Amino acid sequence: MSTLGLVVAEFYDDLAAELEAQARAAADERDASVAKRVGVPGVYDTPLAADRLARRDDIDAVAVLGVVITGDTDHDQVVAHAAARQLSRVSLDRDTPVAFGVQGPNMSGAEARARIEKGADAVHSALDTIEALP
Repeated sequence: MSTLGLVVAEFYDDLAAELEAQARAAADERDASVAKRVGVPGVYDTPLAADRLARRDDIDAVAVLGVVITGDTDHDQVVAHAAARQLSRVSLDRDTPVAFGVQGPNMSGAEARARIEKGADAVHSALDTIEALP
C-alpha cells in the first residue's frame, strides 16, 4: 500500500475542500492511504510543505492541490509558474514523486469548479509515478 502526503492550498477554501475530497476518494479507490495533510495559505506556499512531506520516510509521494484564479494582473501566472518550478525541484531533490494538482493560471472560479476532479487526477498521477519508477 502506498502512502501519500497531501498539501492543500486553502486560499479558495470551498474549492480546496472539494479538491481534497476528490483526492481522498481516489486514494481510497487505489488502496492508498493519506499519512499527513498539510494546509497552507495559498499555492505559492506549497513547495515548502511538499518538501517537508517528501523528507518523511513514511511518505511515498506527495499530491499538491490548489486553485489559482485569474485576476486583473498577471499575478496568477507568476504564482502558478513559481510553484510549479519549485515543486518539480522538490520532487527531484527528494527523489519523491510530487504531483501538481493545481488548477490555473488563466482560469475563472467557474472553470476551476468544473475541473474539480483534478484533485483525484493528482493522486492518480502520484500513485502511477510510484508504480512506474524502478
